[in-house]
Parts: sequence; structure tokens; C-alpha cells
Amino acid sequence: MFDTLITGGMVVTATGQSPADIGILDGRVAALRAPGEPAMARSFIDASGKLLLPGLVDAHVHLREPGLTQKEDFESGTHAAALGGVTTILDMPTDDPWTATAQQLSDKMESAAGRISVDVGFQAVVSKRCDSLEDLLALSPVSLELFTADVPVDYCFDSLDAVTEMLRRLAGVGPVIGVSPGDQSIIEGSAGRDRGGDIQAFLASRPPLAEAGGIARAVLAAAETGAHVHVRQVNSKLGIETWRRLHGMADVTVETTPQNLFFTSGEYEISGARLKGSPPFRSHDDVAALRNAVAEGLITIMATDHAPHSRAEKSATYGSFADIPGGMPGLQTLLAVMLDLVAEKLIALPDLVRMCSYNPARRFGLGLSKGSIAVGCDADILIVDMTRSTAITDAGQLSRAGYTPFHGRRTAGKLTDVLLRGECIVKDGTLIAPCRGQVVRSVA
Repeated sequence: MFDTLITGGMVVTATGQSPADIGILDGRVAALRAPGEPAMARSFIDASGKLLLPGLVDAHVHLREPGLTQKEDFESGTHAAALGGVTTILDMPTDDPWTATAQQLSDKMESAAGRISVDVGFQAVVSKRCDSLEDLLALSPVSLELFTADVPVDYCFDSLDAVTEMLRRLAGVGPVIGVSPGDQSIIEGSAGRDRGGDIQAFLASRPPLAEAGGIARAVLAAAETGAHVHVRQVNSKLGIETWRRLHGMADVTVETTPQNLFFTSGEYEISGARLKGSPPFRSHDDVAALRNAVAEGLITIMATDHAPHSRAEKSATYGSFADIPGGMPGLQTLLAVMLDLVAEKLIALPDLVRMCSYNPARRFGLGLSKGSIAVGCDADILIVDMTRSTAITDAGQLSRAGYTPFHGRRTAGKLTDVLLRGECIVKDGTLIAPCRGQVVRSVA
């Protein structure tokens, strides 16, 4: 007997879709059965005419805890994620303090326990000291993050030699290594040439050339060392072409974000502070190139870079555009915006699952339990009604940021139910079972 049987739905996987009933037992998918095949269960969910997707895995999230909880915390961030169909968050290490030691990672995990409404895996940062690496790895972070620009000096690997030597040390130690592409020399050189501090100075300090050079450096260093590398957020035509030519040389994957598919740098003049982030938005040609890359399957993972700031922080007066806190919320809108890309026919439903569930789960060491509706996986399941639509508004956002760059957009499809390990935690847009999330660890 199953604990729950979901009947009548269309199951979407990374490779296709087909009608099936889903039997759930002890929080996991126990069977995929022919539609209507008789079965005993303690409870039933009728999903007739609806889509059944695996819960989304957002591989790039800043929950802002510890130390920055005026921007977000575990409760608010995971509440927003649950309402958006993100059942697993991979949290970045750039809080206060940065998560660089075993003690800091352990403290973060303990603080999250009992307070999160979806599952959370934690990422740790690589410092130049790289102290007590074995103790850090013993806690099974889902990644180690290596930064190349725009970060404190203790965490900045700003040359090919520095990146290569650290990847050589980390190759084979366990989790994937996330590399944020950039070029510190261009940031510093640009600042010396242009002290105006306006939007154009900001764009010039983080140009496509910096991104492309960072991608090339990451791929070449991975090829040289055998390290498993994931290249963080890319969004320029030059960066994409660099990726296209080089990615076959090494074990590397790449991500972008939904906002990079919708916004251009021209919109900074209207909504600058709300949209300011890094990398900056690009030109129409860059957006077109990125959309083509997504459509052809060149982009491995779609993540949000959910990086909220309080309204007061975003609306304050700063000496230069570059000084405005960078980032914007995205957890609650990921599924809705991706479904709109399906409606546009830029991607198909299996592509959505591949980029937002299947690939991130496998790349970050969670593939045995997350990212698929398959026997043995956690029953993290989304029920979506494509006959309805979703209105995205600032007022509806649960993130402490209190806004979304997608305000006013009406998207195809409506998320009606969210199951986490077989338990319904969201029903008709309401979190009905809070704090059911668990800390998850890489098994890479």
C-alpha cells in the first residue's frame, strides 16, 4: 500500500513526458504506474489534466544568513522558494562571515535546521589559506566556490596561475568547484580610467571581454588539472561563443539566469537600482545570443542568483552606480518565468526539467535523491495547471526584498500543489506545512 497515489497527471522528465500515476511511500517515489491501474493508498491526489514536474533545484541562491538577515533569512527565503516550486536550494557562501571553514559551515547547517520550508544544501568558499580542507569536506558541502574578481582579497583568485594551482589542489577531492568568471584587472583598470561612477562606467568595468576571459580561464584550468568545474552566471554573446568553442575540453558545466533572458542594460536608466547586479545586463544582441544558446541546449543549468536586498538598501543614495548593492530576488518566480519560455516555444517542458531540476541535482551531488520523478528519488513533486495563468506582482513576493523584476508579468501555467518528500507543503498558493525542509549534503 502506498502512502499517497497521484493519479491522472502527465509526468515530465528531462527526456520526455508521458501519463502515469505516481505511488509514494516513506517520502519517496515507489512506483510509476500505468494511468488508472488499480492500487491501494492511504490518500489520493487527483491531478487529472495537470503536469507533474520534479521539484526545482536552484543551484545559485543567497539566503543571506548569517549576518545579513535584514535582506533575507532562512524562513523568508525558503517560504518564497516553496511558493515558487523550488524544493531544493543550494545556498552560496557569501554571507557575514563568509562560509570558509568547517566551523562556519557547521554553524550554518545547525542554524538552518528546523527553520527551512524546503531542502537546502550549502556551498563553501575557497580562501587563499584554504585552512582545514579535510574538515570542511567532511561536512559534504554541495560545492566549493572559487571567485576571480569583485570579492575581498582573501577570496580573489585573480590570475590563471592562481586559479590553476587551486584547482590542482581541489581536483578529485569531492564536490564540484563553482567558478565565477570575471577579471579583476579590468575592474581596476576601468576604475582608473573612468571615475565618473555612472551606469556606463559600471558596464565598462565588467564587459563581455571579462566574462569571456573568465570562462576561458576556468575551462583551461579544468582541462589542465582534471577538476570538475561549474561556471557561474554567464550572459554575453562573447562569453557564450567562448563557451561554445572550449567547453568540450574539460568536465565543465555552465549556468545563466532567467532575468538575463528578459532584461537589457538599457533598462538601467529606468529601473537601475532594482535591476543592478553582477554581471550586468547586456545588449539586445547579447540577450538574443543567450536565448539561442538556451534553445539549442548549450546552457546546462538555469539558476536564479537570488540575491535580495532590503528596499531601504536599494533606494539609498550612493556615490556611484557600482556601489548600489547588486542582486535581486528570483526564487519565487523561477518556475513561472520558465513556463513562460515554454509558452514562447523557446524551450520545451523536458528542457525546463533538465535545466532546473535534473542537471543541477546531478552536478551538485544530489542526483540520487533530487531532480527526477523516478523510483527511489524523493517525492518532491510540482502539480501545474496549464489551463490557468500566474500574475507576478511585487505584493505577492515573500522574499524580504518585497519586489520582483518581473512585476506585472502574467505567465502561462499555475502551480497548484508542491510536495516535499511526499508531503503537500503548498496548496493553492499557500504554505500549509512550513519548516519541513532538511539540510541536504553532496554524495559526490
